[in-house]
Amino acid sequence: MDRFEDLQAFVAVVETGSFTAAADRLETAKSAVSRRISALEERLGVQLLRRTTRQLNVTDAGRSFYEQGVRVLADLDEAESSVLKEHGELRGTLRVALPLTFGIRHMHEPIAAFSRLHPQLRFDLNLDDRRIDLVEEGIDVALRIGRLPDSSLIARRLFEVRSVVCGSPDYFKQHGIPATLADLKNHNCLIYGNLAEPNKWVCRDSNGKSIRIDVAGTMTANNGDFLNAASAQGLGIALQPTFIAGELMRRGELIPVLTNYEWPVSAAYAVYPATRHLSRRVRELIDFLVEYFSGVPSWDQDCARCPT
Repeated sequence: MDRFEDLQAFVAVVETGSFTAAADRLETAKSAVSRRISALEERLGVQLLRRTTRQLNVTDAGRSFYEQGVRVLADLDEAESSVLKEHGELRGTLRVALPLTFGIRHMHEPIAAFSRLHPQLRFDLNLDDRRIDLVEEGIDVALRIGRLPDSSLIARRLFEVRSVVCGSPDYFKQHGIPATLADLKNHNCLIYGNLAEPNKWVCRDSNGKSIRIDVAGTMTANNGDFLNAASAQGLGIALQPTFIAGELMRRGELIPVLTNYEWPVSAAYAVYPATRHLSRRVRELIDFLVEYFSGVPSWDQDCARCPT
């Protein structure tokens, strides 16, 4: 039992980055965690962690031991879960990372539904647009939208993410509706700042040709919800994912324009680290999300019901 708890303590320290945070996760004292790490290092005869007054670093031996230790703990978790499987019981904690706006707007319902199916589960949610390191921060699964540059992650596609150019009826009444891409130069475009080239909008014409348009305006923000609200208030035109703009479009507060072009289409994925054994609770959550988001997403249905 001591060896198991020593391993559990070490994995918690690596994933949280500190003895204090690991103690909080394990609901024990910081001194107890420190003693377990020291006992583990003494038993193995190697240094797993380098400690200074300012930071904590994992040695090469520690990194290798961590990766194997995670698999050992996951295998034990899977073994316990399999015993409970016939009763449909899932237990433990699911640490899930979500994009801020999408998480707030569209993830509370599926997570609530999954929680009702498995009331013994505990969710630890991280809502942040920052691309966090899943292994370092101890995340079991993350939802990511767009390209996946990190090939070390295993991904499962959930749904397509479409975009739309839109503005309010009042704005178009005052400034006119753009009929061509060139007309965008005469409009106040609200810019989403969390892009490599925020002032360039990209679309495809009916022949599939990619077109880049320089846009400018009086507002840049790093949050799509804010730009969505600003656009509805008549401040300008925004290029938005439909999962943000769909609700206001359905209510007639935003109107799509330049719909004869295809604006960016990307995908949303459930991702998890390849180094981590896929526990049953993570696998069942991903399966649940794939089923939940199958078909036409609700926000795209909202766009289809947009008043004309």
